[in-house]
Amino acid sequence: MSWKKPTAGIILAAGESVRFGQTKQLLKIKNKYLIEWVLEASLNSHLDQVILVLGHEHQKILHALGKKIKHPRLQVVVNPNYKQGQSLSLRVGFEKIRDEFQSVMFLLADQPMVDKKTINDLLEKFWASNKDICVPIYRGNRGNPTIFGKRLYDQLSQVEGDVGAREIIQSHPDLVLQVVIDNPLFFFDVDTPDDFSKLNSLMS
Repeated sequence: MSWKKPTAGIILAAGESVRFGQTKQLLKIKNKYLIEWVLEASLNSHLDQVILVLGHEHQKILHALGKKIKHPRLQVVVNPNYKQGQSLSLRVGFEKIRDEFQSVMFLLADQPMVDKKTINDLLEKFWASNKDICVPIYRGNRGNPTIFGKRLYDQLSQVEGDVGAREIIQSHPDLVLQVVIDNPLFFFDVDTPDDFSKLNSLMS
């Protein structure tokens, strides 16, 4: 539906990786930094613009990404108060796009198996529906990335804490389009060194 376009993507990548013990955005998987996987997938998808929200060790991450940060559809935003939780980073990125875009997709930097094909599939199903929220589902479990239409922008601008927009989704089950994802690896996120080792094994 045309009233849902254009759509911006916001990659949340500002965290300290406390559970991991080091900056996981800069971990290498198959000769690419962890953050590069979702960044490249987003920039190669049908998203009209991509906002990359950085915080912890942002200078190192920018240096590591090199020329990729010059992409014409990419804007990098630094959240200096990233320690206050993921919701603040969400709002920092969201304020950059809310007046120009009819919908927004939120992506996580630690999900390297999120590919452009699935991003596009979620976007196309969302655009074709009459729903205001779109979430991927695997075996009944909800994951990321998630999409929100403009009618929920006021609520997005008020999210707090470290739960992101989860409460908005839970509060509006009638507005949610669920898209079944067949690939169990799609939701794989890297939170601990064990996760990282397992992912390396799966991708080798």
